[in-house]
Amino acid sequence: MNAFAPDAWHDFFVAEVGASAALAGLVIVAVSINTATILKSPTLPGRAAETITLLAGVLLLSTLMLVPGQPPEVMALELFLVGALVLGVTLFIQVRAWPRRHPDEQFWLRLLFSLGAALPLLLAGGSFVVGAGGGLYWLVPAVASALIGGIVNTWILLVEILR
Repeated sequence: MNAFAPDAWHDFFVAEVGASAALAGLVIVAVSINTATILKSPTLPGRAAETITLLAGVLLLSTLMLVPGQPPEVMALELFLVGALVLGVTLFIQVRAWPRRHPDEQFWLRLLFSLGAALPLLLAGGSFVVGAGGGLYWLVPAVASALIGGIVNTWILLVEILR
């Protein structure tokens, strides 16, 4: 597989569109089932929004990468913009939640998933436009971080809040 040949990544993007859409739907269900409990918490509404942002970032990125015939510069810009959007939104939510966090909350884990989902996208965008430095291979840790973060947060929104 070539790091700078988006057509070679077609199946990867198709798989990620399906996976991220399914997980985002699960988050919506989790939030709708536990809305009253989530709204009682000072940090859980933000965590739900953060989770949707991580998964929607994968969905948006994968959808954009599937558009045929795009010049490399446009794809690099899309990678960079989605990375910047995910980073900006998740960090905004986390900064607002910091003073209200629960003492037992593993806040560093939320930050790790956000940075892991966004920073590799920024690197992929820069790398893709210059044609060196890893290119689309940076998407693997970004997508893995977003999906794992989304799954962990969904578990918390579905199960852990009921304990």
